[in-house]
This record gives sequence, structure tokens and C-alpha cells, in this order.
Amino acid sequence: MTGFYRDGYCKTGERDLGLHTTCAVLSDEFLDFSADNGNDLKTPRPDFSFPGLKAGDKWCLCISRWLEAHKTGLAPKIDLEATHIKTLEHVSLEILEEYKI
Repeated sequence: MTGFYRDGYCKTGERDLGLHTTCAVLSDEFLDFSADNGNDLKTPRPDFSFPGLKAGDKWCLCISRWLEAHKTGLAPKIDLEATHIKTLEHVSLEILEEYKI
């Protein structure tokens, strides 16, 4: 289940230091990028009840990771309606709209 609170929503709060607010539709390219940069989202982790992710899955990303991917041309598409408004404190709506599904 996605979201910082594992409730299926890209909500945030005081404990969410990574700001998991960007609802991304994952691609193989982004998953490889993320793994190469220290966050392997593809590999299942049963010890954390994490099944692993694949292209096409929706996941609440940290805005900082999405921006890193954006700078390299590997940012995944996003579901704007499911992305938290706090994301706009770090990236403009115009840029986000370029990636909307």
C-alpha cells in the first residue's frame, strides 16, 4: 500500500520528512534510476510486507526523488488528482502538468 502512512493516499504530515506527496505512475526507466540512486523499489521485501513495484504501478514518491529524475529526463508520469497540494511548494504546476496522465 502506498503513501507515507500506507493508507493508499499521498498525504503528508510532520513525520513525513521525505514529503511523499507525488503520485507517480512508475516506469521501468524510473525504477532503474531509483535503484541506481539507492532506493530499489522493484525488489520484494517480505520482511516489510513490500511486494516490489513494477511499471504501471502508482506510488507516492518523495518530491525530491521525482525532481532528481526530472533533471535527468527520467521522471515518471504523475496523477495530478492524487498528488498532494504540498508538492507545489517544490515544483510549479506548469511542470507537473507536463507529466500528467
